[in-house]
Amino acid sequence: MMHHCALLLAAGGSTRLGRPKQLLNINGVPLVRHMAELLLATQPTRLVVVTGGAETGVCEALAGLDSVMVQNENWQTGLASSLRCGHRMLAHDNAPLLIAGTDQPRLTESHLRALLEHGDARKDVVTAYGPESCGIPVLLSPATQQRIDALHGDTGLRQLWKNAETAPVLVDAPELAFDIDTPVQLDAARRARWIDPD
Repeated sequence: MMHHCALLLAAGGSTRLGRPKQLLNINGVPLVRHMAELLLATQPTRLVVVTGGAETGVCEALAGLDSVMVQNENWQTGLASSLRCGHRMLAHDNAPLLIAGTDQPRLTESHLRALLEHGDARKDVVTAYGPESCGIPVLLSPATQQRIDALHGDTGLRQLWKNAETAPVLVDAPELAFDIDTPVQLDAARRARWIDPD
C-alpha cells in the first residue's frame, strides 16, 4: 500500500439535515467512526480528523481510535477552512493525502484502496460519480496540497483542478454520488438500509 496520510472532514453543522450526520449509525456504529475505520484500514501514516459542529459527540464517537483530532474554529465558514485546518496538521509529512467526508454511507474500503492503487507521488486521483461529476474521496499529491491554502468559503476540491496542467485520474464509483444532506436523503438511506433506523 502506498505511503500516505489520511484526512477525515467531520466539521459540518448538518444545518439542512437538522441533526449531526456524523453521529448517525451504520450497523450500530456512528458514521464518523465508520469512516475513520475505513481510512485507518488503508494503513495511513497518520489520520487527522477535523471537528467543528457536534465536536463533543464526534470526539466521543472516535474514542480509542488511532487518530489526531483538530478543531476547526471557523467551521461555519465552509469546507475550505476545514481542508486548510487539516492540511496544516499534515503538511510536513509531504505524502499523498487521502481525503474523505462523513456523509457517504456507501463508501467502502475497496474504493479507498482503488484510489491509492491508481495514484503515486505526482498524481491526483478523484472519485467520479458520473460523466460530469466528481468529488471526494480523493487522493491529493503533495504538489496539489500546496494549493489548498488558496481555497476559501464553501469552495470544494474541484477548484484545485480548474486550469491545472494535469487532469486527475478518475476512479468510477457512481454509488458515491448519494450523500446525506437533507431529511429526504436520510429517509432514502434508511429505506435502503444504508443507515440504521433511530
